[in-house]
Amino acid sequence: MPIPSEGDLTLRHVAVDGPIGVGKTSLSEMLTRRFHGTKILEDVDNPFLAEFYKKKKGSAFQTQLFFLLSRYQQQREIAQIDLFTDLVVADYHFPKDKIFAYLNLDDSELLIYDRLYSLLSESVAKPNLVIFLQGSLETCMKRIKKASRGFEKGITPEYVAQLIEAYNYYFYHYDETPLLVVDTNEIDFVNRPADFDDLVAQIRRAKKGMQYYIPAASG
Repeated sequence: MPIPSEGDLTLRHVAVDGPIGVGKTSLSEMLTRRFHGTKILEDVDNPFLAEFYKKKKGSAFQTQLFFLLSRYQQQREIAQIDLFTDLVVADYHFPKDKIFAYLNLDDSELLIYDRLYSLLSESVAKPNLVIFLQGSLETCMKRIKKASRGFEKGITPEYVAQLIEAYNYYFYHYDETPLLVVDTNEIDFVNRPADFDDLVAQIRRAKKGMQYYIPAASG
């Protein structure tokens, strides 16, 4: 195994998560480039997604099961990567699937979903660090409109607000891995290199438990 040089990241498996539009994919791609890692981007090509945003009956369950199986397959691919020598950065954390399920499915659908999720999640590896990106409703909606991906055009502010609340609740009670909480309303790591460098420095210092990113400019 090669000896890490100064500037390398000792973490081998990082997951970036947060509500729609908060910047998960951008940060994952930037971290991958900075540390020459392997990028795992969530497959958003779900044939049921358009019908879900149109609120077609039954589409939520179809959408959720398709995403669950797709995410599980990707996690199995991560398990095949040599995490002793290669850094993996994913733009989602597997349990996010459950966040969406509990937001979108009814009780009878959740009975089936929970059994399947429990079976699959047992073999999913946990990241060394989860980075939770927070964003206000205004911030997320602005970024969703800017990205202008076709399947996201049907997303309502009300749905995004519910999603933000669900994410905040989940990670407030989260203790499965080290967690770094980043308020993206306070920084712009995409357009300001200094912000990204400062965030990277904090990621390098990540320890056990929950930590909050504090921008250097506020210190």
